[in-house]
Amino acid sequence: MSDPLFKGAEWDFDTIRRVHDACEEIARMELGLDTYPNRIEVISAEQMLDAYAANGMPVLYKHWSFGKRFARHEGLYRKGFQGLAYEIVINSSPCISYIMEENTALMQTLVIAHAAFGHNHFFKNNTLFRQWTDAYGILDYLEFARGYVAECEDRYGAPAVERMLDAAHALQSHGIFRSPRRRAPDLASEEKRARERRAHEAAIYNDVWRATIPAAGTPARRAEEERRRALLELPQENILYFLEKSAPRLAPWQREILRIVRQVSQYFYPQIQTKVMNEGCATYVHHRILTRLHEQGRITDGHYLEFLQSHTNVVFQPNYDDPRYGGFNPYALGFAMMNDIHRIAETPTAEDRDWFPDFAGRGDGMGILREGWAAFRDESFISQYLSPRLMRELRLFHLADDEDEDAMRVAAIHDERGYRRLRRALARQYDIGRMDPDIQVMDVDLAGDRRLILHHRVLERQLLHAEDAKSVLQHLADLWGYDVVLKEVDATEDRILKEHHAAARPGIVGG
Repeated sequence: MSDPLFKGAEWDFDTIRRVHDACEEIARMELGLDTYPNRIEVISAEQMLDAYAANGMPVLYKHWSFGKRFARHEGLYRKGFQGLAYEIVINSSPCISYIMEENTALMQTLVIAHAAFGHNHFFKNNTLFRQWTDAYGILDYLEFARGYVAECEDRYGAPAVERMLDAAHALQSHGIFRSPRRRAPDLASEEKRARERRAHEAAIYNDVWRATIPAAGTPARRAEEERRRALLELPQENILYFLEKSAPRLAPWQREILRIVRQVSQYFYPQIQTKVMNEGCATYVHHRILTRLHEQGRITDGHYLEFLQSHTNVVFQPNYDDPRYGGFNPYALGFAMMNDIHRIAETPTAEDRDWFPDFAGRGDGMGILREGWAAFRDESFISQYLSPRLMRELRLFHLADDEDEDAMRVAAIHDERGYRRLRRALARQYDIGRMDPDIQVMDVDLAGDRRLILHHRVLERQLLHAEDAKSVLQHLADLWGYDVVLKEVDATEDRILKEHHAAARPGIVGG
């Protein structure tokens, strides 16, 4: 037995160092975790609120919407209606974990185990993060972005920059490449490459929009249109990318701001797809580390009880008929799945062997978990690993709510066929292709009024909210500089269900 790492609630920086080293020993030697180097920074509650407001990125550029969020969160926090996260962690190398100075020594231990080792391992090893993010360059890029936006405010005025950011933020969920097209961006060199891009894009721009156009209906005209569509990379799912490269009236500084917003959006894309896995991994890791520290005598019984109370609150899952129910708690579902996978690998039942022949009873539960954390996203992870036993423990059932029927129907119960339907239905809730509308730039009237044409591929008759579509489309038209039409097209019948139109307002772009 070892001496406790701390005895009361108070801590100092030597305590933090001892806690980090103790957690690291267990994470590496017993759990086999592979992490980026850690950097732990202590911040105040107000700084945590500020980080909240900026999407968890304390070094991001400034925008009025962040201040609005800050005011809201601060008001709720001061009135006792809202607590604060124990930490914020950044997917970078070194991995930065921000911990609150108000935390007790035990809570700092929990945070370090959760963020500095659980999230850190997931960031470094998950395929989506390796494919889409540049952990080594993100901090330099955020500094560049903040400096560039501030420089633009000085040069072109804060109102002009604010209008650009407002429009870009309205479209940021459509500023993402959803399919692999290139290696992860080298964000560290973005500042140097920004100047080189301008000359290349100017050449492409002149080629696309030159005035010489062959006569309509001729083979030369059709060939020219196809060539320009290829240059414009149509159809294009990344609307911010398309605007950055091809919008006729944007000034170079405005294109760079669009690029900044879409690079930050792309950075968050893997996190959106791995919420259950990421939080499940971190929660499982902190539970294993804190339990092991207690077994070694490095945290006392009293501190372990404090940990269990906090952990229980984190993984609490209200029932469907509870007023607090708001869907699945990703911490609860993720932690339950990690425990269940470890159980199946170590002590499976006959049912487990039937459902998971590849790893049931194989032993090395941590090895199975590390493989899963590396290879999947939420949708595929649930499809692969959710077990009948866990479905029973979580009391899952599937209700079908069809607008053409008078009543809801129980579509899956606890039998062989029902388990598979349940697992498939739950996994689909985490399918990024169903969560976000599929909207793509389809064409541009190059020879006429330069109207931009987009299509929304409608799934299961789910049309866009009319007012939201109108507002976002106005921002798009302002950035494009000409009229925009969005056609909502039935994905199965290929017919137009609805159209939305917007005309560009003068004075928004250029300069």
